[in-house]
Amino acid sequence: MKESLSFSKYVAVGVMLFALFFGAGNLIFPAQLGQLAGENFWPAIIGFLITGVGLPFLGVIAIGYSGSSNLQDLASRIHPLYAVIFTSVLYLTIGPFFAAPRTGTVAFEVGITPYAGNGPFQLLLFTAVFFAITLWLSLNPAKIVDRVGKILAPGIVILLAVLIGVSIAKPMGDIQPATESYLGNAFAKGFTEGYNTMDAIAALVFAIIVINAVKAMGMKTKKGILNATFKAGVVAASLLGILYVGIAYIGATSVEKFGLFDTGGPVLSSSAEHFFGAFGTALLAAVIVLACLTTAIGLMIANAEYFHSLFPKVSYKTFVTVFTTFTFAVSNFGLANIITYSIPVLMLLYPLAISLLLMAFASKLFNHSRLVYVAATVVAFAIAIVDGLKALAGTLGTEFAWLQPIVDFYTAYLPFYTDGLGWLIPVVTVMILTGVIARVTGTAANTAEA
Repeated sequence: MKESLSFSKYVAVGVMLFALFFGAGNLIFPAQLGQLAGENFWPAIIGFLITGVGLPFLGVIAIGYSGSSNLQDLASRIHPLYAVIFTSVLYLTIGPFFAAPRTGTVAFEVGITPYAGNGPFQLLLFTAVFFAITLWLSLNPAKIVDRVGKILAPGIVILLAVLIGVSIAKPMGDIQPATESYLGNAFAKGFTEGYNTMDAIAALVFAIIVINAVKAMGMKTKKGILNATFKAGVVAASLLGILYVGIAYIGATSVEKFGLFDTGGPVLSSSAEHFFGAFGTALLAAVIVLACLTTAIGLMIANAEYFHSLFPKVSYKTFVTVFTTFTFAVSNFGLANIITYSIPVLMLLYPLAISLLLMAFASKLFNHSRLVYVAATVVAFAIAIVDGLKALAGTLGTEFAWLQPIVDFYTAYLPFYTDGLGWLIPVVTVMILTGVIARVTGTAANTAEA
């Protein structure tokens, strides 16, 4: 059996994985973090890298390590119904609810706003064209999308590398003091900001694409597939990490020149114009619009294929049409609103997703016991749902009075709760306790799929 690939093939798969990850959110969130974190840049970006790079890397490895055929298969170790609900919500989150609409709004803010202004009519007109093209190409998926993506991924890396290099050599200004949100624990703030990229939950979907690509190159053994996936993941994670730090640095040095923006979208276009004039702005705009387009198409195709597999009587083309139309509607709420309303959902989903990753890696230690999977997930949900509702109340500018006693209890007794990580210690503790019970009782081996 083949146990290794050539270096060039590892790089090829790694670049493909990077291209899958690197979409709209990867451009705007590190730029905004840099602007807001200011002099607390390093603790903030380190926290961001853990959730924006480390967790996606672990997500890809976890699927390969678990031997699961897909995310639903892995989540079914908790319960088949939970697996369908969790996977569906995850797909909708990285699809028509939040990540896909973001592709249109980021393309608009970076590519069109410098020329046409930032009005609702301009956004409506642009997104109508953008998602009409998305629908057309998603209904007729062809290799041209893959080919364009393969050209654009290196193109974006080169453009951003040049922009980052010039920003380091000739900074636009001095790094300013941190804004209020980054004055306290900048690391924890950066950690939760990394949720916004949605890459850790997307990794649970993209992992299968990587594994299938590795298999197509001749890898057959589980050890060989895992090894190849790991090396490809290192390539993708390295590219993501370097670009995140660089983009965040551009954001941090741009405040003195441009002031604070509402989102990270205008940071790159303004910086490109500052350094390279109209030509630089136009080139960056064209590449990012096309990159966002290929991302939107990929997300529409992935969602339509998944839900068609759940509901075979509804055609693939019907799902594509419904999802793309819905995505177009959501995109017109604007980038800032999409980001704001995604936070409560991400505060709920991330603890569930990370808990699943932890259990996938530790599964052999507790003989794949369903007891552990269920108990840890229940604890993660009990804390994450409160975090999600608390974030929703903040988004709506209201208070849920009945929720406050629970929040006060969690704040008093859960370590790191105020930093958005209150679920971590309880989940790990429950995993250890139930894992010991599962091994002692000796009934673990057949309670969940290995």
